[in-house]
Amino acid sequence: MIVVSDTSPISNLLQIDEADLLCRLFHKIIIPAEVFAEICKIESHKEFLTKQDWIETATLSDTHLRNILAKDLDSGEAEAIALAVELKADYLLMDETKGRRFAENYGIKVTGILGVLIKAKEEGLIVEVKSYLLRLVNDAGFWLNPKVIEKILEFVNEK
Repeated sequence: MIVVSDTSPISNLLQIDEADLLCRLFHKIIIPAEVFAEICKIESHKEFLTKQDWIETATLSDTHLRNILAKDLDSGEAEAIALAVELKADYLLMDETKGRRFAENYGIKVTGILGVLIKAKEEGLIVEVKSYLLRLVNDAGFWLNPKVIEKILEFVNEK
């Protein structure tokens, strides 16, 4: 399975010390060079990335799509989408709504951090989603509409 990630799913999970959840779910994550650079702006995140063999940094062969996307998206999102298209990725991990819409227009299956948590629970890797959501909101500053939290908890039978 080929999984490409944008910055936010990795950096938010790093902020709550749960990035290894991505490894347990997907075994390998590919990030473009721009995402690597964005994550490495925080020294502890850089240290983490450089020690992981399950996170691979890849360079785009063709930058044409990235350049087109960069007119509307930030550079990390544009490069992640272009890399996912180039590699014919099974999934793109991305949280930003605008970037997700662009990716879906290119036929890419997209999931974000909430989808990762739901999948982790379904696969028995975590017991419950609620504490992860609370830590993301309270510790990582991840903004979630309270109604979305309510729907997620209802979906995973934690209401």
